[in-house]
Amino acid sequence: MTPSSDGHAAGAIVFVGPMGAGKSSLGKRVARALGLPFTDTDTAIVRAHGPIAELFAREGEARFREIEREAVRTALEGGGVVALGGGAVLSAETRERLRAHRVVLLTVDETAIAHRIRGQKRPLLNGDVDPVAEWARIRAEREPLYAEVADAVFDTSRGPTQRTVERIVAWLRGDEPADDETTARAARTEEES
Repeated sequence: MTPSSDGHAAGAIVFVGPMGAGKSSLGKRVARALGLPFTDTDTAIVRAHGPIAELFAREGEARFREIEREAVRTALEGGGVVALGGGAVLSAETRERLRAHRVVLLTVDETAIAHRIRGQKRPLLNGDVDPVAEWARIRAEREPLYAEVADAVFDTSRGPTQRTVERIVAWLRGDEPADDETTARAARTEEES
């Protein structure tokens, strides 16, 4: 899906990527810059079901993913700017839904993530694991799925957050290229034509 000149094409603007990449914080700022509503699916889940770590412990990952799929569906129907949880792309149903929206993949390297996730409670990084090594394993497992849905990629590892926001808004308006215009989604779109 191509960006529009005003950043307001049909469908939502969706942020995907690994945990800690900045989907929620950048998503809010991009929404504000474009005058659009913002929805964070993790926040919606917490509002309806309580803390995600407790939901994982109480009902397991499979049930959490069901709840997440419904939260994603609802958020996408609402339009605006939507930040998805890092694992939302594990669902084939969610990946299919994302075809109708502009998807921004945020990436981050291990050095930057080590500072960002230190001391945070994240369900998949708890226990007797090295959090950065586990984060890297999860990211590597999900990378092909992120690439499948992404229209553009922006690296959030370094540089001022506001500059990243400005670059994303410029890309959405068609004024500036992304760090990477992904080829997987472009190839899939050509096959469908």
